[in-house]
Amino acid sequence: MTRHRLGLASTVLAACLLVACGGSGGNAPQQGSAPFVVNADGSSSFVDTALSAALAAQPLESLSAAERTSLAYMREEEKLAHDVYARLNTLWGGQTPIFGNIARSEATHTEAVRLLLVRYSLPDPAANLGEGLFVAPVLQQGYHDLTAQGAISLIDGLRVGATIEEIDIVDLENALPTIDNQDIRQVYASLLKGSRNHLRAFVQALAQQGVTYAPAYLAGDAYTAIVTSAVER
Repeated sequence: MTRHRLGLASTVLAACLLVACGGSGGNAPQQGSAPFVVNADGSSSFVDTALSAALAAQPLESLSAAERTSLAYMREEEKLAHDVYARLNTLWGGQTPIFGNIARSEATHTEAVRLLLVRYSLPDPAANLGEGLFVAPVLQQGYHDLTAQGAISLIDGLRVGATIEEIDIVDLENALPTIDNQDIRQVYASLLKGSRNHLRAFVQALAQQGVTYAPAYLAGDAYTAIVTSAVER
């Protein structure tokens, strides 16, 4: 999530929010040989052992400065999604399983980026940081803003989830053209699929509450193409 966009996210959330999807609560990732799996409710997760094997099969290439910066930021950006959803699950988990299910998926997303940092012997900005703590100031502020907005009501929490996934999609789409290492591209492509699936889930959950979500970051046609298409497997 770029610094500019996250700053805008807080402003848009404040403006928009002022004016249930999911299966069972125990929605663990399906185990198997695929490094990335999608559950019936759309929550999309990495399988650690399969991902490690898939990464090992890719060449270890030199890293550009853009790739180093992107990996460090993406590690914390995925942690942000997990930590916000985990917090919202403590507030609204009794009414919907969506926050808990997607928080579990996001835990595997940030771990997948951590595996890339380890693979390239890069420092982990999220090492030893507890829930809600971040190195990047914009993400630290974002956590406070997003959890505050999501605490207003269940509908506000679902809107926060959709907004996070929108921004993640935009950031991943912007990052991919700057990355040529195949292992990073493989993980980012799966993260992008996961964010599209999670956006679908939050939008559907809002619809079940009688609310139509209006995108703030994706172009209208791109957003419509995502939410009107089936969950990606």
